[in-house]
Amino acid sequence: MKRTSYLDVKAVILGQIRGGELRPGDTVPGEAALAGEFGCARVTVNRALRELAEAGVVERRRRAGTRVLAATPRDAELEVPSVRAEIEATGAEYRYELLGRRVAVPPREIRAALGLGARARALHVRCRHWADATAHQAEDRWINLDVVPSAREADFAANGPNDWLIRAMPLSRAEHIFSAANATEAEAALLGLAPGDAVFVTERRTWIDGRAITRARLVHPGATHRLVARTQPPS
Repeated sequence: MKRTSYLDVKAVILGQIRGGELRPGDTVPGEAALAGEFGCARVTVNRALRELAEAGVVERRRRAGTRVLAATPRDAELEVPSVRAEIEATGAEYRYELLGRRVAVPPREIRAALGLGARARALHVRCRHWADATAHQAEDRWINLDVVPSAREADFAANGPNDWLIRAMPLSRAEHIFSAANATEAEAALLGLAPGDAVFVTERRTWIDGRAITRARLVHPGATHRLVARTQPPS
């Protein structure tokens, strides 16, 4: 039987907050109640709540308990965009397709990106996102199971790993590297292109408390993809 970790507890509470089950101002159940619910020690729950408080998701006060905080500008800066929302904002119909899911030892460059040892295993998910009848994005993602162990149980058959991670894990840092490239044969086949056609590539990594959560390579057809960046003056 799998032992419940503080990351599991944190992921469930964060999912309840992002799913609207717990709203800003709501009180989170106490440590004793949560420990009974999850079948774990109170110290495990304490660490989960402490890390959520450090991330600015909840506020903890002695005798008053733990309550959910409203989103802050800092949260918005670290928000990772949802490809579903991106597509639906254009008026197109979104469709998701799982291409492959496996737990394996990642290649050396992925282990380096995620800070994994030589024999560490991670979750590899490949999927494709559609806008109407057009392939919009090919996604190749590795998820660090040491940091997100609950991902091992997620099958991603109906919903993509990006939206799942947005709901499941808070972020403390995100990195996006943008580049132009030529489509490989595999990428061209997924996107309805010819090998060598121009593609727009985003390489994304996210962290929580200095530990890498995921590394993703997101590939779009170069002729149709637009990157929109919005900024606002400092307050």
